[in-house]
Amino acid sequence: MKKLFLFSIVCCLFSTAYSIESTTMNSGSIVNTWIWEKSIGGNSNPYTATPQTIGFNKKVVFTNNGRVITYKNNVEIRNSIYTIEKGIGFFDQLEHDLITFEGKTYVIENIDNQNLTIVSNNEDASRTIYKR
Repeated sequence: MKKLFLFSIVCCLFSTAYSIESTTMNSGSIVNTWIWEKSIGGNSNPYTATPQTIGFNKKVVFTNNGRVITYKNNVEIRNSIYTIEKGIGFFDQLEHDLITFEGKTYVIENIDNQNLTIVSNNEDASRTIYKR
């Protein structure tokens, strides 16, 4: 009986650890629909743009098969490929996850289950913020 009790405790611990790991790994996935919240210009071109100031909504959908679909006011305007790889950031010369799509490369500054922030990997360093 004592062995059975210890075995059940060990099983519970492993299943809990697996559950926590799975949630953490999936919460930072780029694959999803992202709604544009705002863009902020870099030092050489300071600005803030939002759907209200620009006059349109934008969303991007990253798919499992490496495609990114861009919508403007819910009308598809682009369908292209994206790649994610490790690379060097322009400003800090450190290794980051980089995403390339629509002809530009970005540093993935933040990604979690609700937020995505990407920064242009060039001297402009404009920042774009999306929400799920």
